[in-house]
Amino acid sequence: MSDTRRRVKVYTLNEDRQWDDRGTGHVSSTYVEELKGMSLLVRAESDGSLLLESKINPNTAYQKQQDTLIVWSEAENYDLALSFQEKAGCDEIWEKICQVQGKDPSVEVTQDLIDESEEERFEEMPETSHLIDLPTCELNKLEEIADLVTSVLSSPIRREKLALALENEGYIKKLLQLFQACENLENTEGLHHLYEIIRGILFLNKATLFEVMFSDECIMDVVGCLEYDPALAQPKRHREFLTKTAKFKEVIPITDSELRQKIHQTYRVQYIQDIILPTPSVFEENFLSTLTSFIFFNKVEIVSMLQEDEKFLSEVFAQLTDEATDDDKRRELVNFFKEFCAFSQTLQPQNRDAFFKTLAKLGILPALEIVMGMDDLQVRSAATDIFSYLVEFSPSMVREFVMQEAQQSDDDILLINVVIEQMICDTDPELGGAVQLMGLLRTLIDPENMLATTNKTEKSEFLNFFYNHCMHVLTAPLLTNTSEDKCEKDFFLKHYRYSWSFVCTPSHSHSHSTPSSSISQDNIVGSNKNNTICPDNYQTAQLLALILELLTFCVEHHTYHIKNYIMNKDLLRRVLVLMNSKHTFLALCALRFMRRIIGLKDEFYNRYITKGNLFEPVINALLDNGTRYNLLNSAVIELFEFIRVEDIKSLTAHIVENFYKALESIEYVQTFKGLKTKYEQEKDRQNQKLNSVPSILRSNRFRRDAKALEEDEEMWFNEDEEEEGKVVVAPAEKSKPEDDFPDNYEKFMETKKGSLVGLVDYPDDEEEDEEEETSPRKRPRLGS
Repeated sequence: MSDTRRRVKVYTLNEDRQWDDRGTGHVSSTYVEELKGMSLLVRAESDGSLLLESKINPNTAYQKQQDTLIVWSEAENYDLALSFQEKAGCDEIWEKICQVQGKDPSVEVTQDLIDESEEERFEEMPETSHLIDLPTCELNKLEEIADLVTSVLSSPIRREKLALALENEGYIKKLLQLFQACENLENTEGLHHLYEIIRGILFLNKATLFEVMFSDECIMDVVGCLEYDPALAQPKRHREFLTKTAKFKEVIPITDSELRQKIHQTYRVQYIQDIILPTPSVFEENFLSTLTSFIFFNKVEIVSMLQEDEKFLSEVFAQLTDEATDDDKRRELVNFFKEFCAFSQTLQPQNRDAFFKTLAKLGILPALEIVMGMDDLQVRSAATDIFSYLVEFSPSMVREFVMQEAQQSDDDILLINVVIEQMICDTDPELGGAVQLMGLLRTLIDPENMLATTNKTEKSEFLNFFYNHCMHVLTAPLLTNTSEDKCEKDFFLKHYRYSWSFVCTPSHSHSHSTPSSSISQDNIVGSNKNNTICPDNYQTAQLLALILELLTFCVEHHTYHIKNYIMNKDLLRRVLVLMNSKHTFLALCALRFMRRIIGLKDEFYNRYITKGNLFEPVINALLDNGTRYNLLNSAVIELFEFIRVEDIKSLTAHIVENFYKALESIEYVQTFKGLKTKYEQEKDRQNQKLNSVPSILRSNRFRRDAKALEEDEEMWFNEDEEEEGKVVVAPAEKSKPEDDFPDNYEKFMETKKGSLVGLVDYPDDEEEDEEEETSPRKRPRLGS
């Protein structure tokens, strides 16, 4: 249908009293046989589907607002609204509704919502009493006016009558003249009455009254009346804030006076709702529903008007990306885009898609790279908010941009690496910004929202890109803080433009001395606890915990790529160094990382763990924890219990053969005895099988050529994994100076031995008990 007069948007009011956009279509009024009456039908302009079918009920109260809105309720908690593109179309449908209900189209509400007692009472009243008689608008009548306005709020029909009387007599402007007189006379009592009057008029919830109150002529006096709350010892200075503190900045001059007026009005009305008016009670929450709608539709109109201005956005982007633009101007431009993106959330889905695609085409992503690198904290924060809108809208759009960017730029200036650097260098002691950025990174690397088409697999392409160009930046703080020398730290500080002042140095490190009852050094391969580095700085520990959370996510979702990276970097060994941290939450994060790896039950991971003797730091942590019954103890026990229950034979054999002597005294759980039993049962089965093999074959039963083993592992590193796509990730680039790991698994297993650990998920509110407690379970203190 090409008739724009009937073009409408359908809205429904949700449980949070916010309007949800249900789509755009064309409305008609026709008789529907199934509904037995005249009905409003809205068919979607995209596919002709039925968006709305609503019978015009003779007893339903329809309201006409702002000349282009029709609002009504179909049930107690189900409100509907039609927003017309043109006033003429709204008038046509309004006449149809009024015709069905037998009303004059000049009214703006067709019915009064009243209860039976009110209906009976007002039926007896003569028709001449359809309006409320208002007192004369004089200073000595203010108390009487305030009592009248307050008294009608409990009665829907009296609210309507009062609103009509106020509108017909131009009463609001007269009241605001009295306000100016009261301020000049410093008449505090009169000002208190005017506060009650204006607040009560707002609660009448009438769009026609709002249009008067929020006009340029009246709105500041309305704000002035609301400053004089009788409950306050001193009046608030809202007008001073709105006129002097809050400055309207036009990043690009807005030539449309209607648009500028709409922006001013929306800001001030939002301020009235959010700051000035008290939070409504349960009984008042519906009183301001029309005010919420007023603000919502204003925002829709502002975004639409700006989008339709072809020159405006182009000029904004031109200045944002121009090197000659000074920092203050660029700061204003970024804040404009932040507000613009926030307003865009009011658009219907297809219009919001077009909005973000327009921003992407104009270059919002390369512009963000510039502003996220600025020193101004507020600018970086605003840029992060804009980036979050873009990632939430379309992670694929962001991924496509960074992969194209990688073909032309160095790794250091890639958008994702800029984001990672901002996460690493967050100066907030609680790392609020880093947490937000980590969530965005997780969205970008989540295979669940990656597309797969016949021509390309986004998952494979993007993960190849991420592990080749970005992973070394993400893990740099982790590798720096678990290094046995300062070379990697020096490289990190040299190659990144932000100084990371809280990197832990060797002088800050500490290590727990192993108790005499701990694992004997004869049983530990490569134990070097006194030389390990672990971060004691709380902010550093928080950052490493965030990085470990992201890496744990990778273990769960990036099967091949993260496996390649862990083994090439000997990453699990480095992570388990953090088991020595005095911050238990960080030790638990390291334990969680190992637990996720073991949870995959992957034999390549299992061989890596056993050949590297990586259970040693976990068991040391368990024994160092002593008799304390806390989360660390439970997490370690759960790790070994999982191995027992799942009967992971290679790990069971390794644990029993190397550590059982140190663990056999732990009897408050049966986990370790159970592991020993599993081990012995498997050993008996193998012996029985061996005895059943002819003697001529028996000598070669467990013998394999070392070269064959090496070839098997090389085959793994070169094989395709179907679920990751056909493109194989090459081992991490060796051109990086900090990559001090050998090229393959066999070689680094010959050169790297040491200590480290990983965790199971527990409820977030479970507290870690660092203090020694008496437990109902009898727990031995491991002594000499």
